[in-house]
Formats: sequence, structure tokens, C-alpha cells
Amino acid sequence: MKPYTGVMAKLDRWIDNKVVQNLFVWFLLFLILLITIQGTSRIGTASFTILLLAPAVYINNIYILPFFRKKTFLFFGLFVLNALVFTAVSVFTIALVTEWKLEPKMFVNFFGVMILTLLFASSLKMARDSFFRRQQEKEAELKLLKAQLNPHFLFNTLNNLYGLSVVKSDNLPQLMLKLSDLLRYSLYETKETYVPLEKEVTYLENYMSLEQIRLEDDTQIKFIKEGDLSSWQIAPMLLIVFVENAFKHLEAFQENKKEVAVRLGVKEDILSFSCENSIDTKGLTSENIEKGRSGIGLENVKKRLNLLYPDSHSLTIDKGQEAFSVQLTLKL
Repeated sequence: MKPYTGVMAKLDRWIDNKVVQNLFVWFLLFLILLITIQGTSRIGTASFTILLLAPAVYINNIYILPFFRKKTFLFFGLFVLNALVFTAVSVFTIALVTEWKLEPKMFVNFFGVMILTLLFASSLKMARDSFFRRQQEKEAELKLLKAQLNPHFLFNTLNNLYGLSVVKSDNLPQLMLKLSDLLRYSLYETKETYVPLEKEVTYLENYMSLEQIRLEDDTQIKFIKEGDLSSWQIAPMLLIVFVENAFKHLEAFQENKKEVAVRLGVKEDILSFSCENSIDTKGLTSENIEKGRSGIGLENVKKRLNLLYPDSHSLTIDKGQEAFSVQLTLKL
């Protein structure tokens, strides 16, 4: 995302504010009445009409609309009753204030306006509630996916620590410092939906350094960065799954030549990421390539991509004769 995301976030908060939403809808209705009402005092008449309509609308939205899904017939009965009662109150109020003569035509006309207003208000309320319900479901699923992802990563890293402690490796202290930095990022800096891309890149670098210490000189590791990485944001813990998976594939590799190559570049607002690792075709099946040893990592990252970057990303996972590669392109 671009640097002006702070302004966009403030705008989103204004849009999500219920008071602002209500004022905006009433303002639109005021403009409609202003155009349709004939006479000299159109502003006063439009304002007075809105004051008469408002009580019926809020009673309908707060107390009657919840019955729509539970007890449909009761909802329609209360809906019509609410419209009739406030139509009668409004017509008598208009006659009292303006000293107009009460006529059935006035009641019929205002009842029509009341019904249309209540239907409009009910539709907006239901659409808004449906939208926020889907947003809450999406946020809940994202939190669940991230909660699954972080323990998965920690589990693999602790396995590495255990292996080094068994052989009493001199690399253990440095490995623990790297792990401390990784955990600090994953626990405290990934609470937002998006984080600075630079921090995510630093996280990848720390992880790859940690793996280099563990593997010593057995693996050739490359990390190539291109373009401006300082002006964008990305979903946290998104790319690490592919890198972690690459190193996981090396564990069963029997040959001497082990390689992991990661390339990350940004051009305009498009991020291109690739991760390639050598594989042992004899010991690796297509099923565990796709799912990984625990079956958590790649499946989660696909779900997160679909949730956070719908229709704006492309993910290709390919197993060649000597290498396993991941190509990811997404619009920041």
C-alpha cells in the first residue's frame, strides 16, 4: 500500500462511523424531498418531514427489523402497524401546525411516503449489517490463520534449537539471538492487517540467516532484493511460509548440492516474489510438496491471499526435475 494509507485509514473510520452514515442518509433524503416538494418554503417543509419520519425509521430499525429473520409474519405486522401509527401522528401534527383541513388524501399520500422510507431504511440497515458481519467473519478467520501460522513456525525453529543443543553446537547462542528477533516481530509487530514491507523483508533475512547458521556450509542461500521497498505495506507473515517450506524440503535431500534462492522486487505497485530450492525427487512426493510436513503452512497462505488480495494476486507452485519453485505476484 502507498504512503497515504494513514489518510485512507481515517477516511475508512469516518465511513464506518454510524453517526456519519445516518447523517449522510438523512441528508440524501433531505435533498430528494427538496427536489420533489413544490412550494415556497421547501427547506422548512423538507426538514419538518424528516423530523416526522425519523422516529418511525429508528423504531423500525432497532426494535422491529430484528424479527425479520426470526418471525417474518410478526415483522410485517409490526412494520405496517408502525407505519400506520406514525402516519396518523404525522398527519395530525401537520394539520395542527399548518391548520390544514384533514383529508383522507393526506393520510394516503403520507402513508405511501412512510412505507417507501421504511423500506429504504430497512434495506440500508440489512445491507450494512450483512457487510459488517462478513467483515467480522473475515477478521476472525484471519486471526485464526495467523494463530495457526505462528506456532507452526515456532515449532519448526524450536526443533532446530533442540538439534543444535544435542550436538552442543557453538552456533546455538547466535541462533537464539536470531530467534529472539524473529519472535519479537511475529508477536508484537504483526497485529495489524498490513505492515511495512521493509520489516517483512528484514524478517525474511533474519530467518534465512538463522537457517544458514543451522546448515553451516551445506547450503547455498541467496536473497536478491530489487526496487523501492520502503513505500509499501504487505500482510505480515505472508512470504515466510514459502521460504520456510523451501528449507523444509532440504531436510530429506541426500545430494551435496543444496540451494535456496529468494528474489523479491517491487515495480510500481506490483510485488514479484520467487522462492526456489533444490529437491530430492526420490524422497519427495507431490502431496507433501503441496502441503508441507504439517499440512498447515501453504494451505494457510493460500487462504490469506484469497482473503486479503482477492483477484489481485497470482500464485504458481511448480515441481521440476531438480527444483521446487514458488512464483507470487500481487498488487500492493
